[in-house]
Amino acid sequence: MLMSSVYPFCAIVAQDEMKLALLCAAVDPGIGGVLVFGDRGTGKSTAVRALAALLPPIRAVRHCVYHCDPDDTRRQCERCRERAAEGKLPTEKTVVPVVDLPLGATEDRVVGALDLERALSRGEKHFSPGLLAQANRGFLYIDEVNLLEDHLVDLLIDVAASGENVVEREGLSVRHPARFVIVGSGNPEEGELRPQLLDRFGLSVDVRTPTDLQTRVEVVRRRDAFERDVTAFLEHWKSAQSQLQRKLRKARERLATVDVPVSALERAAQLCIELKTDGLRGELTLIRAARALACFDGDAVVGDSHLKRIASPALRHRLRRNPLDDTDATQRVERAVEDLFGT
Repeated sequence: MLMSSVYPFCAIVAQDEMKLALLCAAVDPGIGGVLVFGDRGTGKSTAVRALAALLPPIRAVRHCVYHCDPDDTRRQCERCRERAAEGKLPTEKTVVPVVDLPLGATEDRVVGALDLERALSRGEKHFSPGLLAQANRGFLYIDEVNLLEDHLVDLLIDVAASGENVVEREGLSVRHPARFVIVGSGNPEEGELRPQLLDRFGLSVDVRTPTDLQTRVEVVRRRDAFERDVTAFLEHWKSAQSQLQRKLRKARERLATVDVPVSALERAAQLCIELKTDGLRGELTLIRAARALACFDGDAVVGDSHLKRIASPALRHRLRRNPLDDTDATQRVERAVEDLFGT
């Protein structure tokens, strides 16, 4: 599907927490991705593609399969570094990639493998890049992520941690950049996500089928209008989309300048202590997400309001289970936030 015909992000009805989490991840990809759990048909994949269409084109090295950043030599592939040493790299503008990782994908399809056709016809060992290469500097979308095979989960954990894909097989030894925002979706009734991968997601949101009449009617009305006349629908939302694009672009430019005072760090730590989260990833993610939110809001300093709004997505999936407390994770976070910050 062409990016120009993607359903507009601004036209998505309700699902405010999901949209907020995705926008924060777009402002600061270092947050660590977004996990979206909930009912089928609630706009999860639509929102991901709509977000990517909002982002400005990226500047990449021309003819590079990893679309390396010409200005970031530390995160370029070996070929781009060699070309840079020979002279100035040719560049081009390209859309932010959104790559689907299907459930049935083999490891070779994901990480890349020897190009068998080239090996057999020419006797050459040549690397054929996989999905991780295609997703570099973009989004890797995994539907039904909780049903992903264990060996692929382990692989994704390694790549997410290092930002680099390493392939050593069949006489090949290849390293290439693989930095992307993982967006996983699934239905919790079909199985739980392995804790190792769950902890790697920066933000986690729950989406539910709307229960009120007006919201459901508006969802159907807008989708029907989009499918009947794409051009007219996009034109109707063009102004709102442009405003959001500008807001997102300014937020990304502001990221390095927003101040995180000690008081915000203390608040984040107090909240995580109250919730008994394991490790320090909770605080780190909460602060990064709150800073991204402050950037998006146009604020110069991270404050209580930002921490309160992003606390549930940043922490709900990091709580230990308490067999004596049947309160769900979201309610536990909200209760702790109310105790610490007040209503």
